[in-house]
Amino acid sequence: MNILVTGGAGYIGSHVVKQLGEQTDHEITVLDNLVTGFKESILYGKFIEADLSDFELIEKIFKEGNYDAVIHFAASLVVPESVTDPLKYYLNNTANTANVIKQCVNHGVTKFIFSSTAAVYGEPTIDKVPVTEESETAPINPYGSSKLMSETVLKDTAFAYEDFNYIALRYFNVAGASVDGKIGQSTKDATLLIKVAAETALRKRDKMFIFGDDYPTEDGTCIRDYIHVEDLASAHIKALEYLDETKKSGVFNCGYGHGFSVKEVLETMKKVSGVDFPVEMKERRAGDPAILISNNSKIKNIMKWEPKYDDLELICKTGLEWEKKI
Repeated sequence: MNILVTGGAGYIGSHVVKQLGEQTDHEITVLDNLVTGFKESILYGKFIEADLSDFELIEKIFKEGNYDAVIHFAASLVVPESVTDPLKYYLNNTANTANVIKQCVNHGVTKFIFSSTAAVYGEPTIDKVPVTEESETAPINPYGSSKLMSETVLKDTAFAYEDFNYIALRYFNVAGASVDGKIGQSTKDATLLIKVAAETALRKRDKMFIFGDDYPTEDGTCIRDYIHVEDLASAHIKALEYLDETKKSGVFNCGYGHGFSVKEVLETMKKVSGVDFPVEMKERRAGDPAILISNNSKIKNIMKWEPKYDDLELICKTGLEWEKKI
């Protein structure tokens, strides 16, 4: 296949491009504006620097590209920023995505893999987890809402144009770096827990914070479903194969189906780094559910996806090794 990967210079996109290059014979084109992505993270394919808001240029790229599939990562993804600057998120994550979908329809691209998020589930109560793909979607911030809107655009487009099919993958907490150490998360001012912990272990930060220890969990801190970026990348390869074979659209959770608390993650990072770095307690952040864990049976049963790196120590270790490298 001839595949266009938007946002392919970013954290998750670059790992998918790497696996596509290593495991398949597909022709790969990476499109990225390099605002948060890194050109050196693109290990395969050809590169086009472009911004999705330039509709005229995007149309030209599609017209000349003759693509069979799009894997769409390009998005803004900092939850607190989405609250203070919602228009950025609705324009970039929803309007720009709708235009990419339009170009697919106009230029005969029939396969679309969409990078969605567990944020569409909002704050499920403890009795509602693990969440399934049929669980209530009730996002509590513009980031989650913008992604859910894009899922709706995809669903309605697939209904209206029978040749167009999509898979939306709802990510849980992605972490770690490639096991061969070639790429990882290079984002500046990162907010993801495991990366922040690695930075603190390496003295790139003086200390880090736990936001709330009074949740109704065993140790009082939030529990999340952490998935290694390599396993998440392999889910995209499986999704592409499934879409090509079945031509069936669908939504799938991407997680391990179990979780770890914030304190457990920090203890694991301290163990693998050998550094007892300073951690301070702060008040809860608005919009943090106590527990968010996936039910991943659908993707395992239907796509036969089998994760290989379901190991918190390995996730922390690969993240730490990458942090040392950069």
